Amino acid sequence: MGADGGADARGEVTLSPRQARRIAVRAQLLAADRPTDVLDTVRHLGFLQVDLTQVVARHADLALWTRLGEGYEPEDLEELVGDGAVVELAGMLRPSEDVALFRADMESWPGRPPLREWQEELRDWVAANDGCRREILAVLRAEGPTPARDLPDSCEVPWRSTGWTDSKNVMKLLEYMEARGEVAVASREGRERRWDLASRVHPGDPAVPAEEAHRILAARRLRALGIARPRAIEAWQEPFDVRNTGVGARVEGVRGRWRVDPERLADLDDFEGRAAVLSPLDRLIFDRRRIKELFGFDYQLEMYKPAARRRWGYWAMPVLDGDELVGKVDATADREGGVLLVDAVHEDGDWSSARRRRVDAEVDALAAWLGLEPVRA
Repeated sequence: MGADGGADARGEVTLSPRQARRIAVRAQLLAADRPTDVLDTVRHLGFLQVDLTQVVARHADLALWTRLGEGYEPEDLEELVGDGAVVELAGMLRPSEDVALFRADMESWPGRPPLREWQEELRDWVAANDGCRREILAVLRAEGPTPARDLPDSCEVPWRSTGWTDSKNVMKLLEYMEARGEVAVASREGRERRWDLASRVHPGDPAVPAEEAHRILAARRLRALGIARPRAIEAWQEPFDVRNTGVGARVEGVRGRWRVDPERLADLDDFEGRAAVLSPLDRLIFDRRRIKELFGFDYQLEMYKPAARRRWGYWAMPVLDGDELVGKVDATADREGGVLLVDAVHEDGDWSSARRRRVDAEVDALAAWLGLEPVRA
């Protein structure tokens, strides 16, 4: 059986590594044929992580620009959020209609029995602070959107953590109230979330039954990724793997089984790529094992490492060229100075002059979109 996408007797297809990479790139809307609509792009991707780091640009904006191109402006996303077409849920921007897919899980928070020990601890902590929870709901009901700092902290049992969230009682309680479907992020002012009753923020669509919702989310995840392990890592609070959706697949030279979106099998060899400089949080590269197996690409976000231990830079952005991940661009937006400082372009392997021109052009396009002048070290 050759690597032609043909199915064997078990209905399983065999793909070459290049075919697998092209499926992944096209599924993430990073091929030459760009999408044109912001909301449709968010719907296809499933979610955009809320990360306000602006070393270059906010992740959500950079992810959308990488796909839509120069026609995208941050105001486009802000308008969708302001109109309620896109909502923030558990740190992700999602199409508002998708809230219905999470309602069943909200209603059964912190999970269906039998609960794990950590779920029982969360349940007990929220129950112990039920008085504070009720006070917060009363304030929101009366006042409307309110930042956490203006909400009462009458927690009887403080939140304990070895990290920075220690004693962040109201913040943690709000996050669990969000998970329960009681409150929602109504808006943001800078980095600060303003909370309101979920009934005022989320559409009133009825809950989709949990098992059906999980199947839908698994299928959507496979559609967005193109190819994935049946049991993938849980990342960015996206707890749904792709299950047995799609078609079983093997990738030549890679151990184990995959699932592939069947819609991507019809055009395996009809591929036109382009260069793209990706956010370090881009969904194409978030699973390190996957990009190592399919792309042979070594990458890790290094912003949390000491400077002396960084190989590529604080916010080094992976570089896609066609169906290959080929390097990293270490850059910083100096908005006061009006420049995009390109401190380094790390080339994996030997770049051709044509590849170098394509990547340089993409860096220039990024600077132009930011309204900055590119300055290379």
